[in-house]
Amino acid sequence: MDGPAPDFAALDAPPLRLHRPVRQTAPVVFASPHSGRCYKPEFLAAARLDPLSLRRSEDSFVDDLFAEVPRFGAPLLAATFPRAWCDANREAWELDPSMFAERLPAFVNTTSPRVGAGLGTIARVVASGETIYRDKLAFTEAERRVRACWQPFHDTLKALLAGTRALFGTCLLIDCHSMPAPSGGGPAGPDFVLGDAHGTSCAPAVTRFVERVLIDLGYTVRRNDPYAGGYITRHYGRPREGTHVLQIEVARRLYMDEASIAPLGRFDLVRDDITVLIARLTEAAEHLLAG
Repeated sequence: MDGPAPDFAALDAPPLRLHRPVRQTAPVVFASPHSGRCYKPEFLAAARLDPLSLRRSEDSFVDDLFAEVPRFGAPLLAATFPRAWCDANREAWELDPSMFAERLPAFVNTTSPRVGAGLGTIARVVASGETIYRDKLAFTEAERRVRACWQPFHDTLKALLAGTRALFGTCLLIDCHSMPAPSGGGPAGPDFVLGDAHGTSCAPAVTRFVERVLIDLGYTVRRNDPYAGGYITRHYGRPREGTHVLQIEVARRLYMDEASIAPLGRFDLVRDDITVLIARLTEAAEHLLAG
């Protein structure tokens, strides 16, 4: 299979794509914050890395794996901007002061573990650890990206969650991601990791249900290790207030060549299995959340 090509000439691409069903029939929203592949020429010019290296941070093709969501009565929200440009799965202002030419405002979170790892809202490094930029950035550049990318994504997501709660009285957000092969050539690891912030971001019945469907489809599944859920899972996951969030991490080795960032021949098989999961989850969600 040939996957969608990255756009290396994106100038005015919208920051997100929202795929809605004809009518929402399930209290579920799906989001893919890291599968964006529209690379602005100014980003490529400012980076010391080649385009393929910049793409190491993408959850490549995850939006395509979940593309059938609207057919089952739920919306799918996908970022178009790359994670290396602006990370929607972070607080708005998690920034590394070493990246910027001037002192950052007091409201900026400069001490989070994500910032320490170089993976704040504006990343210092790609996921494989290489430094992205040739020169220091101006804080106004961070402001521009947050307002043009992060804010519209979260405004849209909040509206989807609120609209779903208004329709059904409750809502389940599935936060869709992919995970690289473990470093160091060790064991392959699980096929899927389900993150529910150690049982706090969604009803346990939801996690158990998704786990059982995936196991029945022949996959290995682990909970919360090593991915318990990022900003989106922990910020929006408030079961007592009617919003449940489950993060799903799909092992990239199942569907893509990580070196070339190209889909494998079995991509369609994995997508078909994920479509089965979507179908079963959207059918059962109202009952699972009511329980």
